[in-house]
Amino acid sequence: MTEAILLVGGKGTRLRPLTVHTPKPMVRAAGVPFLTHQLARARAAGVDHIVLATSYLAEVFEPHFGDGSALGLHIEYVTEDEPLGTGGAIRNVASRLHAGPDDPVLVFNGDILTGLDIRRLVDTHETTGADVSLHLTKVTDPRAYGLVPTDDTGRVLAFLEKPTTPEEIVTDQINAGAYVFRRSVIDTIPTGRPVSVERETFPGLLTAGAHLQGMVDSTYWLDLGTPAAFVRGSADLVLGRAPSPAVPGRCGDRLILPTARVAPDAKLTGGTVVGEGALISEGARVSGSTILPGAVIEPGAVITDSLIGTRARIGTRSILTGTVIGDGAIIGPDNELRDGARVWCDARIPAGAVRFSSDQ
Repeated sequence: MTEAILLVGGKGTRLRPLTVHTPKPMVRAAGVPFLTHQLARARAAGVDHIVLATSYLAEVFEPHFGDGSALGLHIEYVTEDEPLGTGGAIRNVASRLHAGPDDPVLVFNGDILTGLDIRRLVDTHETTGADVSLHLTKVTDPRAYGLVPTDDTGRVLAFLEKPTTPEEIVTDQINAGAYVFRRSVIDTIPTGRPVSVERETFPGLLTAGAHLQGMVDSTYWLDLGTPAAFVRGSADLVLGRAPSPAVPGRCGDRLILPTARVAPDAKLTGGTVVGEGALISEGARVSGSTILPGAVIEPGAVITDSLIGTRARIGTRSILTGTVIGDGAIIGPDNELRDGARVWCDARIPAGAVRFSSDQ
């Protein structure tokens, strides 16, 4: 296994305002762009050539990763002029692949944090002689996902839309967003128009009699599509629950990056990350949160399960739970923001302007 395609072109609309200035794969998780974790895990599995299929804010990827040599990789970049969907993006980068017609090509979605055994997926693909192999994972509540039932040998039987009744839940297996394609199969995807690999390519291959193999791997798996999930994923990387060779430090309760300043009596727990140049002031308490570079947490603030954007400032005694604060935003003293609140980049909230309890 030497080649992979990483699909990193999405706009990350569900993650806004995190993605106003930064494409989703470049938002920091456990101190580095999330994409770094995916690249490092692919390299650890033996991949050495990766093509990034970019679109939204495509210009930021190459200046950061260059030719990939710092990670032991050869990275190429292909940018879509118009959004092509997952299948269209895979086909659009095919000319950069070096693989022969029967060789395996690994494909990753750029927003999945997983402990997948990549080598095992490739081995499953090769030993079963599949045209495409899919990583499947089991979920407790499958109603929010398309379902992928398989037979006793793991061969995929169907791709089912999200179930709307209990009778339609025929399996707890879902598509986990990592695939191995036979190289020649990629060339059958139509060019020049949007194609969904999930809704068009895979069902079409089944109808045509192709062999699609499912491999259930129920290690750590998380779709980082929402702010709450992204914050949780970063914390899980720091805590060591999600595996990655790219975490820039030892796993534990906190990760404090160089040039960050933390007051001696501040309390950091739950996989909290403090980015370069950030300041955590006296008496502040931060749990399970990501504090991006240059952010300031003033004295006595309490931050829980939240993401504080680059250069943002959280005022004295403010309490934030399950919130996202955009880059450069300022939250004045004595505010309270609860689960689901999103404050846009460079916004200003005056002292005591938002509360859920008395100001006395």
